[in-house]
Amino acid sequence: MTNLLDDSEPAHWPAPLLERLLNKPAALWQADDLVALAREYGIRLVALMHVGGDGWLKTLDFAPRDLHHFRDVLSGGERCDGSSLFGMMGINPGASDIVLRPQIATAFMDPFREGTLCVLCAHYGRDGKPLPESPDTILRKAAARLKTLTNVEMTALGEVEYFLGKKAGEEDFYGAADRGYHSAAPFVFGESLRRDALTSLAEMGVAIKYGHSEVGYVPTGEKEDRIWEQHEIELQLAPLVQSAYAVTLTHWVLRNLAYRASMRLSLEPVLQQGHPGNGLHFHFSPMVDTQHLEIGQENNKLPESATWLIAGLVRYGGTLMAFGNRESTSFLRLSQAKEAPSSVTWGRYNRKALVRLPIVATDEQGRLVSPETIEFRLSDGSAHPQLLLAGIAQTMCAARAMPDPRKLLATTEAEHVSANDNVMRIPKGFHEVAAVLKRDREVFEADGVFPPHVIEHTIDQLDRKHAMTL
Repeated sequence: MTNLLDDSEPAHWPAPLLERLLNKPAALWQADDLVALAREYGIRLVALMHVGGDGWLKTLDFAPRDLHHFRDVLSGGERCDGSSLFGMMGINPGASDIVLRPQIATAFMDPFREGTLCVLCAHYGRDGKPLPESPDTILRKAAARLKTLTNVEMTALGEVEYFLGKKAGEEDFYGAADRGYHSAAPFVFGESLRRDALTSLAEMGVAIKYGHSEVGYVPTGEKEDRIWEQHEIELQLAPLVQSAYAVTLTHWVLRNLAYRASMRLSLEPVLQQGHPGNGLHFHFSPMVDTQHLEIGQENNKLPESATWLIAGLVRYGGTLMAFGNRESTSFLRLSQAKEAPSSVTWGRYNRKALVRLPIVATDEQGRLVSPETIEFRLSDGSAHPQLLLAGIAQTMCAARAMPDPRKLLATTEAEHVSANDNVMRIPKGFHEVAAVLKRDREVFEADGVFPPHVIEHTIDQLDRKHAMTL
């Protein structure tokens, strides 16, 4: 029998394909490693991928003419039009040239096209410095500021919820509303696609915790002959920058798999009124000196960094909706209150609180099998992961400067707050989100993390969305 604790690893581990092929961890990769890989494995195309102001994954594709050209692309990147990517962030066409700079450690093989190498990129301006309007730059600056001010490296994971839709057939007679949670095939039709997504993401280097079917199910109706069912992929804890990209890449993989399977994919906050919505909950675990902090079981003994995080989320949760709840159906999801927060509270295990502290599994000896986390339940499938996580880092820094953040926690603890208490309510429309962002903008602009003109443009967009809903 194989010794499961043997140090030798089977051929399919480590999970990321490039780590197996290069026989070294991603942090040690150099451009020459990828050039050698291209020579050995016949890579013909290179895709420089990056996140735009809209939160979607973009790509600039190359067919290198030789290995020198290949090395130049990986080393220097390429220019592109910043106004087309970040016009909504304040870049105008009169001064719009920017540079995509590959981040070698993020490389992965495209799971949808053989012989294509993908590399995620940061954005740089004409001055050779990180582009201030880039969501990537904003998040990196926020994470660095948090570490400087608090000595905390925050790790996070996203829970990606999504609906799959397909034309109903004779075989589709198992589905039932609110009964799909953890269902297995044939009671759900999207199991195979979800498992393909898990495998693809793992090979790309995106760390996964688990995947399962969710409660949502929408049967065929008078206006549509398509059935919809809900699934979830929960990612693994990672530093903020990597955590945001993990969500972006998960969306990209799911969209491609759904397209290939002739299915529809929806990340909409609410697909259809009265049915569960698609949340994008984030879990956080503060790390100090490479160690995850224990949250503990007593609220009055929370670690200082956990207090700052919860206080920041409670105080500025409604403002964070500018980056985490960007569709009109975001407000419908919250008003339906199907395990979605409607008031500003926090607590242990409470799925209707804005912030909750979930339990963690232990082994027979009582050892935690994963770090304890703090869950933020407000954001949904319309979120811009980079901007949302940057905003959360900024609110944690702001809470650290509060005279007594524990007092705020005492007045918003869900177990002690009744429906009649005068607790803060989350915004109910884009105009309210715009108003609180105007009020709190200094929190996000602190130390130049969010440029003032980015906040101005965000407020303008919220006001325009409000006008469109009138």
